[in-house]
Amino acid sequence: MLRKIRIILASVFFIGVTLLFLDFTGTIHAWLGWMAKVQFLPAVLALNFGIVAVLLILTLLFGRVYCSVICPMGVMQDIISWIHGKTKKKNRFRFSYSPAKNWLRYTVLAIFIVALIAGIHSLVALIAPYSAYGRIAGNLLAPVYQLGNNFFAWIAERAGSYAFYSTEVWIRSGATFAVAAVTFAVIAVLAWKHGRTWCNTICPVGTVLGFFSRFSVFAPVIDTEKCRNCGLCGKQCKASCINMKEHQIDLSRCVACMDCIDTCKDGAIHYAFRYGKISPVKPEMTDQGRRAFMVSTAIATTAVAARAQEMKVDGGLADIERARKPERQTPIVPAGALSLKNFNNHCTACQLCVSVCPNQVLRPSTSLMTLMQPEMSYERGYCRPECTRCLDVCPAGAIRPVSVEEKSSIQIGHAVVCLDNCVVNTDEVSCGNCARHCPAGAISMVRKNPDDPRSLRIPVVNEERCIGCGACENLCPARPLTAIHVEGHEVHKTI
Repeated sequence: MLRKIRIILASVFFIGVTLLFLDFTGTIHAWLGWMAKVQFLPAVLALNFGIVAVLLILTLLFGRVYCSVICPMGVMQDIISWIHGKTKKKNRFRFSYSPAKNWLRYTVLAIFIVALIAGIHSLVALIAPYSAYGRIAGNLLAPVYQLGNNFFAWIAERAGSYAFYSTEVWIRSGATFAVAAVTFAVIAVLAWKHGRTWCNTICPVGTVLGFFSRFSVFAPVIDTEKCRNCGLCGKQCKASCINMKEHQIDLSRCVACMDCIDTCKDGAIHYAFRYGKISPVKPEMTDQGRRAFMVSTAIATTAVAARAQEMKVDGGLADIERARKPERQTPIVPAGALSLKNFNNHCTACQLCVSVCPNQVLRPSTSLMTLMQPEMSYERGYCRPECTRCLDVCPAGAIRPVSVEEKSSIQIGHAVVCLDNCVVNTDEVSCGNCARHCPAGAISMVRKNPDDPRSLRIPVVNEERCIGCGACENLCPARPLTAIHVEGHEVHKTI
């Protein structure tokens, strides 16, 4: 029964989180957006101590149920392992006990925390479980989902129905697509052969929760009087944490999947109230793990406190195919990010905002230090002042929710004119496209020659009014480089 409950809940979370990255209409986020906000690392970076406390209490009570129910990366590994178990009858019992590789687990955790503090965001994003799964869903599954949607839209249109509408399918970043594909391949191979190897050797969230799960009030317990040493539970354990020779379960690696309980034919394993007692483990392993975890926790606490202080300081269509991205001196990030520093420190590069952006403005960065974190570019669209989709879905606090009225008054950048590219100069024709479409009224058209009333007009930008939405850049007819582009602000301003 416990296993069935776990599978049902895990299916709900896995499908829900996956749909968040596939849904381009914004409908599902209104109902299931909270599933992204209860992920462990985004909650930590958002300084959402309430959710972090709930997840830690949940772990102290029931073990690593987060890893087996809430985390989409963990559930994905279970699905792959289950498929392998169904390919051949003998594959059903293919696991065996292996000692914990604590040196590797805590080394990866320490590297992860150091990278977090040092601002090496590409490394943090690479091994963060929720973010890694988000890239897999957004880059590998979303195009397939969108093609299927377009197929149904084509059929519906011919039937006189508009229940579906087509959307453009495109790869936002070749580098990020490659990272997602390699990540999926590595994790899939590990899950296919060894079950939860990734969770118990690489995943930093699994290591942190594994420490707390050793003290869980409820956990699988082996009744030595009933056990016949058949070994079926160990062969079914995808975490490889059941040592049948000593009748011990390594609770730091157990993900509370309940598979062992269903496998045991003699009822020798049951989920029991442990009264806080810890299953015996080797003393040297306990001391080593405790020391490593305490050091890592101290570093993490310092990082969170520093990040909270940083937040207080920071509080202070055209021819798409031929458009080329301008070389910006300062990247552009969405309104609500407060500043580049705040955005980079909090963003986990899950790319949920990229998936839901209806204007195709957000795309993964190719810069080494911020690799895979989203940035704004206006070749395919511009950031409409009335759209707050990315602000509403960010689970990590990198983009904070603001109202439409507030967004319209936030300067994320300013437009810069390059008259050498302007069609007024290159083609000697009248234009004014940028001024006509500027929602802030920040662009004026003035005579090239003030003394000649017949001279053509060129654009002039009032930087005090410009909000950096990119409408001028997107709709400028000059190609391949536009005559006007947006430079980002390191710290966002309010007009």
